[in-house]
Amino acid sequence: MNLLNSSKNPKNDLELICGIDEAGRGPVLGPMVICGVCFTHSNLQFLSEIGVKDSKKLSPQKRSELAKIIKEKCCAYKIIIVDCQEIDKREEKKVTLNRLEELKMAKIINELKPSIVYLDAADVNELRFGKSISELLDYRPKKIISKHKADDIYPIVSAGSIIAKDKRDFIIHNLRQQYGDFGSGYPSDSKTIDFLRDWIKKNKEIPPIARKSWGTVNKLLDEELYRTKITDYLK
Repeated sequence: MNLLNSSKNPKNDLELICGIDEAGRGPVLGPMVICGVCFTHSNLQFLSEIGVKDSKKLSPQKRSELAKIIKEKCCAYKIIIVDCQEIDKREEKKVTLNRLEELKMAKIINELKPSIVYLDAADVNELRFGKSISELLDYRPKKIISKHKADDIYPIVSAGSIIAKDKRDFIIHNLRQQYGDFGSGYPSDSKTIDFLRDWIKKNKEIPPIARKSWGTVNKLLDEELYRTKITDYLK
């Protein structure tokens, strides 16, 4: 897990509003990135003025431009990078992906100490998600709002989404430089599946940038390695 922090020491009498979202929950390749960003209530309008909205509705270039502005103008932000190895290890500890998100988001909130928190809920039960996070905090915010599609409803969550997605885009770009073009990294992408299949055939193992706990990887392993071993044995 990697942490990136920025705090501009806002005055204690200013109420901080925080929005938190993740990028890269579903891909089979690359990390998940979670970001929390804080603005004062009086400056929230600024986010709408500069065109902040759900990061998925923005081009990579626009996300990059907005991420830079948001980081410059916010009171504080925190990024947590959860690599494939940590995502996989959660299974050994019987930790669900939702719970992993709760733990990381709580870590961000405890670091930034906002008065009001807006969350993009990962749980099907959005209230339960917010309650679970509140129980992990070492202080009591005035309010925690946990909603599905919060990144499309609240600009402050969109701001966190933009920084998280921009950071993940940067990481994925660097991984492509190292491993070649593996597509989007999502299981639905044929280029991603071809990359994984070819890597497993050639190296007889899963690439270090893949999530071993994903069913997609286990299926490819079975097809490309284990089935061959069984055939060899029968000969």
